[in-house]
Amino acid sequence: MTSPVSTTATPLTGGTARTALRHRLAERGLDRTLLLVLPGALAVILLFCYPFLYGLQLSFQPAKGGFLSSYVQFFAEPFSRKSVWATFSLAIPAAVINVGASVPIAYRMRREFRGKRLLLALLVVPITLGTVLTAEGILEFYGPAGWFNRTLHLLGLASSPVKLTMNYTGVLLSLIISGFPFAYLLTHSYLSGIHPSLEKAASTLGAGWWQRFRYVTFPLLLPGLMTTFCLTFVMTFAVFPSAMMVGDPNGSTHVISIEAYQAALERFDYSQGCADAMIMTGLMLAVIGSVTALRSRLYRGSTGGKG
Repeated sequence: MTSPVSTTATPLTGGTARTALRHRLAERGLDRTLLLVLPGALAVILLFCYPFLYGLQLSFQPAKGGFLSSYVQFFAEPFSRKSVWATFSLAIPAAVINVGASVPIAYRMRREFRGKRLLLALLVVPITLGTVLTAEGILEFYGPAGWFNRTLHLLGLASSPVKLTMNYTGVLLSLIISGFPFAYLLTHSYLSGIHPSLEKAASTLGAGWWQRFRYVTFPLLLPGLMTTFCLTFVMTFAVFPSAMMVGDPNGSTHVISIEAYQAALERFDYSQGCADAMIMTGLMLAVIGSVTALRSRLYRGSTGGKG
């Protein structure tokens, strides 16, 4: 007699099970490596999306008036409206100066020279200090009794202290000092991605350094500079410690973040504070969207409109 054929399935080993799971996920267009994004996605949801949506909902729940009363209140008050101009007048110049200054320095730092590592360390150090420590340093150095004014007085260049703090100038200096290293590192990384052979080819055709930079390097660098501007603009637009510590929070440097802080934590009007923060977010996204759209248009133009 022949023994009956066993109908029991052979158990899959660990490796076989993983292989089968990988094949099933691949058939459905899924990649297991995407699971690595899950912790980051959860962190974004918990630390950003939920607070943002909660604040957005709270901005439509004012204590008095309709659901848009907090937004109407912001634009109805002249002092609040001026905070929009104060924020843009700080964020855009600081971002432009940081990006503009980073280009020639990063362009020169591509070559090897003596003392390059030391200079690189000096350029990057301010990013490790933080906004608060940078503001404290500005107060000590550029304040009325700081080293800068003392030096001017000893040299006979100024009879009275030059006011560089507690005003617009102090905040702008703080944003430039703390934001330049970030802009420089991004610009340097984009420049490193441009192959030197392109400039060498232009040089063999008789192009000088300015022609090589204008017609070869700069067009290739421009999309990266626009991205750098967006990221630097975000950092400067959210200015708060600098505006409070080295600026005039009730005057020329009364930015939107201070307006939101005072509404929520001084007047305890959380709906108004959230509405101010949403207006700030909307203005920031409008600038980023405009620059991104221009970047895409320039990129399509440089590729002849091909996808």
